[in-house]
Amino acid sequence: MNFEEFVLAASLADLDAETDARAHADAVEFRMDLASDPLATLGEYDGELPVLATNRAVWEGGEAEDDEARLAELAEAAELACVGAVDVELESLTAGEGERVAERARRAGTRVVASVHDFERTPPKPDLREDLETATRLADVGKLAVTAESRSDVLDLLAITREFDAAGERVATMAMGAPGRHSRAVAPLYGSKIGYAPVAPEDATAPGQYDLETLARLVDDLS
Repeated sequence: MNFEEFVLAASLADLDAETDARAHADAVEFRMDLASDPLATLGEYDGELPVLATNRAVWEGGEAEDDEARLAELAEAAELACVGAVDVELESLTAGEGERVAERARRAGTRVVASVHDFERTPPKPDLREDLETATRLADVGKLAVTAESRSDVLDLLAITREFDAAGERVATMAMGAPGRHSRAVAPLYGSKIGYAPVAPEDATAPGQYDLETLARLVDDLS
């Protein structure tokens, strides 16, 4: 997974559903924090799509409560052949513990996505820029998910996305919530390299997600 082109990832808590994602997805995001035995599941995985492994902390919208344990699991996952990339929260990377995951991932040839999620608002453009500058410096892809309260928030996010893409940086951006829902379909036009969608609408892992088939169709139609 080099993220030179847009990658549509099916967000899964159960890798058995990978077969349902193949028709529309380029990869699967495996939510380790939502699985009962994620490392064993990855060890048994024999699907066709590469895995973007995410073990999301409670403090950033996930269900993994023990930071030390979840990062240790993510580091192990980074060394598995089926895992093409791992998602590490930017706060974990800058605090030091997440850097151990990134180091093991790099040694294994696994890409690193540094992510930031804001479930309350869309910060001002200077703050968006600062987060992505740090994320792209520390990882292969800087991911920024914000919450849009208006369409002007989406315009700010898309402008920053285009700015980083024009500078040759790989970023993944999206605006959560109803006012920002369309950003998931249009952000790839401005340079966003990763999109996320559940196979079924009821399995959404973030506010405002389209289902996989719908998002694949929208991105294709707009590109």
